[in-house]
Amino acid sequence: MDDEVTATRSTGGRVARFLVNRDFARLWYGQAISSVGDFVFDTTLTLWIATELLAGSHWAPAAVSGLMLCAFIATMVIGPLAGVFVDRWSLRRTLLRSEVIRVLVVGTLALITLLPTKTLPVGVWLALLYAVVLVVNSAGQFFNPARFATIGEIVHGEADRAKAFGLGQATAATAVILGPPIAAPLLFALGIKWAMFINCASYVVSYVAIRSIHFPASDATRTDVASAERASYFGQFADGVKTFARNRFLIALLSVMVISSLGTGALTALMVFFVTDNLHVSAGLLGILWMAYGAGAVSGSLVSGRLTKLLHARNITWLGLILGGLGIATLSRQTHFPLAVAVMFLMAIPVAVMNAGISPQLLAVIPKEFTGRTMAVINPIVTAASMISVIAAGSLASTTLRTLNIHLLGLHLTRIDAIFLISALLILAAGIYAYFTLPPITAATEE
Repeated sequence: MDDEVTATRSTGGRVARFLVNRDFARLWYGQAISSVGDFVFDTTLTLWIATELLAGSHWAPAAVSGLMLCAFIATMVIGPLAGVFVDRWSLRRTLLRSEVIRVLVVGTLALITLLPTKTLPVGVWLALLYAVVLVVNSAGQFFNPARFATIGEIVHGEADRAKAFGLGQATAATAVILGPPIAAPLLFALGIKWAMFINCASYVVSYVAIRSIHFPASDATRTDVASAERASYFGQFADGVKTFARNRFLIALLSVMVISSLGTGALTALMVFFVTDNLHVSAGLLGILWMAYGAGAVSGSLVSGRLTKLLHARNITWLGLILGGLGIATLSRQTHFPLAVAVMFLMAIPVAVMNAGISPQLLAVIPKEFTGRTMAVINPIVTAASMISVIAAGSLASTTLRTLNIHLLGLHLTRIDAIFLISALLILAAGIYAYFTLPPITAATEE
């Protein structure tokens, strides 16, 4: 019996070390379940609108786009407002209350979906779906920066933080791979209601996991804010913006993120056309291409901690961008599907390592009391840059470059691969800019 207990403790210790520490392990498994639930939820809503609610309607694509618009509005409008409150409130309570809101909202929708679809007019269904997506994503604007700050509280050291964020990134990538294949058969076999209940249950699991985390004692006192302080919301937000603007590292890193986001949005918008026009295969194979990218992201995320310890976070940032840009340039020249799959997998590895290395740098330079407000500045700006990229790429492919068919410097360029090359150049430029402008953490923290 003693041997069995010892073996069990040893196994538990190995798992805890792999997941950085026990508190992060609890936060991680809550995120793992919740992430899969989110992707099942998002995919199911998209499929349900397109194949059942508005089946055969010419404006079904616009209705589906409305879901993404609601998420975008939450990021751009609620995100900046949430930053001050995340810095004021207890992180533990912020996380828990965010999950309670999502449980209640998604649970209510789940109960409504028990009704036959024809019970409510199409417009009412869409209004309900948009409202739920808006509220769920708005709650996420509080949850995500609070979770970011929590990792800073329970995980210490650049390498361990890179490992923690890498594991989170690997979990999200795995959810991208698993969520959509689960959603489609679930919807068509059991109906939309089960996806709603599954996502609701995933938030419950996350709630239970967060309650088991040991937060620092100082976290509880953040809730005790005087009335006078509560009234100075705009002053506190302005303080956060000023703190951000005075930090040379944050300005440089935000510039890098904006430049790279202006390049990456095009891939999201035009990948389906790259599959059909350049790789000459069915659009149905797009999922395999993104699964390859997800698998590469998982691989890169799992080694991010070791590489950060070896090369340091600043170096893997600019290296990851340069390698990612070269990967997109290589992808743009592909005409055979199997080779494109291999390139997507390999390209995702340095990008994932780079993404995992950015967060430890942020935690090292952001004062704890300004974490929420700093992320409230960064996230909307980066999201806006990505949306500009999506809109610009779609517009160029549909108008100016629609009939492009030229030979330049020995390269045959058509509309999609030309835009991908422009994206690659932007990401390479971000990497070069990062190499010259990102200061060492010690220099950044002294300002």
